[in-house]
Amino acid sequence: MPVAESTLAIFDLDGTITRHDTLWPFIGGFLLRHPRRLWRLLLCLPPLARYALGGQDRGALKGSVIRATLGGLPRTALEQWVRVYTRRLLATGLYAEALTCIDAHRRAQAHLVLLSASPDLYVPQIASALGFDECVCTALRWHADGTLDGALATANRRGSEKTRCVMALLAEHQPLLSHAYGNSTADLEHLQLVSAGSYVNGPARDVAALPSVRAVRWSTRAPARAAGSAAAL
Repeated sequence: MPVAESTLAIFDLDGTITRHDTLWPFIGGFLLRHPRRLWRLLLCLPPLARYALGGQDRGALKGSVIRATLGGLPRTALEQWVRVYTRRLLATGLYAEALTCIDAHRRAQAHLVLLSASPDLYVPQIASALGFDECVCTALRWHADGTLDGALATANRRGSEKTRCVMALLAEHQPLLSHAYGNSTADLEHLQLVSAGSYVNGPARDVAALPSVRAVRWSTRAPARAAGSAAAL
């Protein structure tokens, strides 16, 4: 059994631990609870068009959409929805295989890191509820009066930026063993940096030439026991 923190285990969130994307359901759920803001979805059309035409990258698109739909909201209003959303996600939206894997690394005393391109509106709360030791995600800007701006305050933690984060984590912790889990082709670069990378639900052909990365299939909806973790939120 490895000693404490001799092993590093890094997990992506969307599509790896969760069975679906988390940002659009977060935004959509809030707007449905506050229908007077539904018209703001129309403000998403210009940035979506710019992205489709190659005039905007994913990070800028993310910030534009968050600003258009949630910008100007006070932190307290968002925190109330974060608690509701996180409870629902943990109760119904996770892969059982992911929770089993997280639990196995925890029992082996690995240092658990949740590394996500999703925003810090809710990712730290998910990390805490699932027992992660550390959370690295995309940060958003806030106004001085405590209302949300929505633009990105950090680089979008995806692709090459996620690779940079993994390299920094490896340099900081210098583990004897390292594991990483991701589901996107954009994750393949950093999955090769660790001792053992797991490519979740991606085609095996994508990792055929990557000896340290294996393709795994996760499909089982996590049982209700995940809801217990959210009860304290």
